[in-house]
Amino acid sequence: MRMDGNQAVVIGGGAAGMMAAAAATENGRPVVLLEKNEKLGKKLYITGKGRCNVTNACGRDKFFENIVSNPKFLYSAFHAFDNKRLETFLEDNGCHLKEERGERVFPVSDHASDVTAAFERHLKKKGVQVQLRSEVRAIETDGGKITGVRLADGSVIPAGTVIVATGGLSYQSTGSTGDGHRMARELGHKVTDCTPALVSLETEEDWCKKLQGLSLKNVTLTMGCGKKKLYQGFGEMLFTHYGVSGPLVLSASSYYGKKKGTEAVVLTIDLKPALTQEQLDKRILRDFEENRNRQFKNALGGLYPAKLVSVMIERSGIDPEKKVHEVTKQERRRLAALTKAFTLQVRGKRGFEEAVITQGGVSVKEVNPSTMESRLVRGLYFAGEVLDLDGLTGGFNLQIAWSTGYLAGKCCAEEEGEK
Repeated sequence: MRMDGNQAVVIGGGAAGMMAAAAATENGRPVVLLEKNEKLGKKLYITGKGRCNVTNACGRDKFFENIVSNPKFLYSAFHAFDNKRLETFLEDNGCHLKEERGERVFPVSDHASDVTAAFERHLKKKGVQVQLRSEVRAIETDGGKITGVRLADGSVIPAGTVIVATGGLSYQSTGSTGDGHRMARELGHKVTDCTPALVSLETEEDWCKKLQGLSLKNVTLTMGCGKKKLYQGFGEMLFTHYGVSGPLVLSASSYYGKKKGTEAVVLTIDLKPALTQEQLDKRILRDFEENRNRQFKNALGGLYPAKLVSVMIERSGIDPEKKVHEVTKQERRRLAALTKAFTLQVRGKRGFEEAVITQGGVSVKEVNPSTMESRLVRGLYFAGEVLDLDGLTGGFNLQIAWSTGYLAGKCCAEEEGEK
């Protein structure tokens, strides 16, 4: 093994680490990539249900609308290596891509393994030394400057630069166990509170159990705390035995952690967002006319999915045995209002074992956004989910990893070239 004190050591062979290694070698720096698992890109294999949503093809402004924590910090990294450059990189290395609904980008093959294979080919071609089953215990410094890393077996690999790309705390079975946060703290860095994000929500209402497995499409979900709107989105969601899940809920969960104070957080679902309250009332009136001699409980099949009917009846307060023509105007309007604002109270988030990503991480105030280098330790860089950066679903979190990984790798090589 090369024992070059000027080499860059990248800790972590996930998205950010592989990209950092690729960028550093492209700029002429010898690189050793250390991964504690038996293969590279282990977490990539399970992203996007094994299909790997590599990025989102949207424009710059829309991209930043989907970054939840510290979007301004990401400007330089995204400018240096944006979604278009990522697509070009993967295509050039034999991983062909396609765009789907919501501008999500996937490998044509629908196999996450093709993304990792593209990086493996590139890293091999560039002469990056990849060491698998190599767990880093500590980063060594002397006089505030990087000197190397110490492995679990006690051996030391000398380095002039270390890039920490160890991920967060989600999917711990893939190796994201907070090692990078611990190492950052040991070197004097602040790590902000870490919580699960892009995760299902638990609700106070017991009747969610009745709706378990029910998927709602084309609804609007709003999450509020007191008078403050925390999130609003249009799309799909799902009821579970403990509460709610699905794309809309995962996105909402990232804003749940941003609430202040002790006020309850309430989810409001608009089941018919295409209709105004007035239009909906007319639609209900039309349905009631057609079913005027039936019981109320048997007249709602055209308005709601079957599983939802009993809950809507219960929450409307209308006697289910009542004949439809006996339902008052006030009761009908109450049903319309409930349809436009079906509420649930959030109890909390599910845990890291179910979370797609981690919210929180190494404080970006202590990292230079133009280079990804630590402001506290010379030669120390951070990339990817280990940082306090996160986005919504749709390829945004992987693009954070690619962009910050690229900038860290490029800048660490340039720094060495200037010596």
